[in-house]
Amino acid sequence: MINEQQLQQHLRKKPYLVDAIAGNSAMLVSLGRTGRLYRLWWPHIDYPQHVDEIRTGLKLGNTSGGVTWFDDSDAGWQHAANYAPHTNAYRVTSTHPDYPVTVEQTDFAAPGQPLMVRGYRLTNNGHETRDLEFYHYGSFRIMENELYATTEFQRKQDAMLHFRHQYAFAVGSSEVCSGYQAGNGSWHAAANGYLDGNVIAMQSDGAMKWTFAGIEPGQSVDFPMYIAAGHSRGEALAALTVAKSRSYAEWYSEMEAYWSKYLADAAPCPSANEAIAALYERSLLAMKLMADESTGTIVAAPEFDEYYSRCGGYAYSWGRDAAFVTTAFNKAGLGALSEKFYDWSITAQEPDGSWQQRHYNDGSLAPSWGLQMDEGASLLWGMWEYYIHSGKREAFLERMWPAVEKGAAFLFQQLDQDTGLPLPSRDLWEEREAEHTYSAAAVYGGLTAAAAFARRKGKEDLSAQWEEAAQDIASAIESRCWNESKGSYYRGLKLTVSKETYEAAIARGEGGFVQQRDKGYENYILDVDPIVDVSLLGISVPFDAVPVDHPRMVQTADAIERLLTSPNIGGIRRYENDGYIGGNPWILTTLWLCHYRTLQGRYEDARQLLDYAIKHVTSSGLLPEQVDRNTGETAWVVPLTWSHAMFVLAVHLLAERGEL
Repeated sequence: MINEQQLQQHLRKKPYLVDAIAGNSAMLVSLGRTGRLYRLWWPHIDYPQHVDEIRTGLKLGNTSGGVTWFDDSDAGWQHAANYAPHTNAYRVTSTHPDYPVTVEQTDFAAPGQPLMVRGYRLTNNGHETRDLEFYHYGSFRIMENELYATTEFQRKQDAMLHFRHQYAFAVGSSEVCSGYQAGNGSWHAAANGYLDGNVIAMQSDGAMKWTFAGIEPGQSVDFPMYIAAGHSRGEALAALTVAKSRSYAEWYSEMEAYWSKYLADAAPCPSANEAIAALYERSLLAMKLMADESTGTIVAAPEFDEYYSRCGGYAYSWGRDAAFVTTAFNKAGLGALSEKFYDWSITAQEPDGSWQQRHYNDGSLAPSWGLQMDEGASLLWGMWEYYIHSGKREAFLERMWPAVEKGAAFLFQQLDQDTGLPLPSRDLWEEREAEHTYSAAAVYGGLTAAAAFARRKGKEDLSAQWEEAAQDIASAIESRCWNESKGSYYRGLKLTVSKETYEAAIARGEGGFVQQRDKGYENYILDVDPIVDVSLLGISVPFDAVPVDHPRMVQTADAIERLLTSPNIGGIRRYENDGYIGGNPWILTTLWLCHYRTLQGRYEDARQLLDYAIKHVTSSGLLPEQVDRNTGETAWVVPLTWSHAMFVLAVHLLAERGEL
């Protein structure tokens, strides 16, 4: 762990909240609205991350004061930023009241190449001819490790090469640089506008400069910079050579065509409303960047909290999140991405048939808090959802069946004979252990899906067994999980709490028991968890363990809206007394209620909830996880893949009923 001072130093380079992402599903970067590149992942979008700090700046002629870093708002630079239309290219225009220069910067990854392209246009807005020096400072923390790095200027390729072990990054331009420095205090040298020509250092950073002389008033100069990756020095330099072999305009046109084809292959937005259509398109573009090119893995978000200082990290693949995302891909006509994900998911299944909490792109278990029963159940449900949307049904069934059979057998074995619900596991928010009602509904959905697969395979006995188990879960939800006092389903049964919480609850007359564990340890368990939680909507939407119009389900949804609507700015919080990041409303939870209201036939209410998401996009049009409960500003995680998926699903649910 790092201390608070180290954390604050880290956050000055890499803030929690970013403004944009760009990439090609193999290389991914996160960016600020100043144009600063915060992080770069390659060759997968989850791990490893390689950038410590990358800065860009200008020195005007013989002016004093050294370099002004135009990716720095504190230095007086003002920025206007947004995505280039219909692409994942991010464009920032930087101006300064004291400098007669405008900088336009466009960041994108070249399709199919280990290459980040950074296009710059420098415009002289003054009345005098100007000489400009453009500076690039790069500090690479390759494989997220500050040790064993080397930085070397390669004269032949006119490139700064950063390498460590099996990764290398070559930084250069098709324009010839006019100065360089490897290590040796290169940050301070660049800031002062003087690079000493040091060729190689066993350090992680280096700087380069380019000189543009005699820029006339109103004239612009264009030049590209490239960050090329490879698994060796030779590979990275070869990738940079390819980059230089083509013009920036060619790279940009190819990128533009790539995203144009991706969107053309998708189903068009089923709404003519401009705001809905814009967010729908941006959702599809963002979701594609969160689906790994080589494996098909879908990650929850680009990582932003590497030290787990405020959360447990997000750049992993959760089966639950991915099941919602793939269902959105299905609706959007992008089922090939769903199929690729489910082919990957088989590699992440445990020998006992379970799927654990979350995974890396290679299928190995990521840092974990323990089993979440809804993860594997959601994957089985999601496989069936793809199957019924797919034109490749039998081939898909054959590939999935062994995993389905093992997965369903595991779920079947995890049923509590006492309650009829699945045995205790972590909840979907990863905060508590109990027999959660949402997890029970997910297992209902997973077993129902597995039973349907079994029928297709002609395995009637298995199908009947799993279908019966699913119906028993639905019956147990009805008989054991209703909380009359709140007009809502219980969040769960057999809730594990601390000894202090247990003793206080027992003193208030609540029921519970002490469970003896191994080696003399004890668990303190309350009979019920009465907290109203938005995930209770999942009983009905999407898992259908209880019909949407069942009186108890209607009461539960109304209790959720009444108790969880954020009082100041609207939107739906996760649950009563939620304290995570201050207890803000979430976009996905608000859209979850939108889904329910749509299926309930309360279309005007659903449209208002959909509109909430539209009104709370970030400045670049992305959906966050949370909205600040007081200001309405983005509060946490940008972008959250699940948020975008819930928006796409909400749009289709309303459109299918002619209500958009």
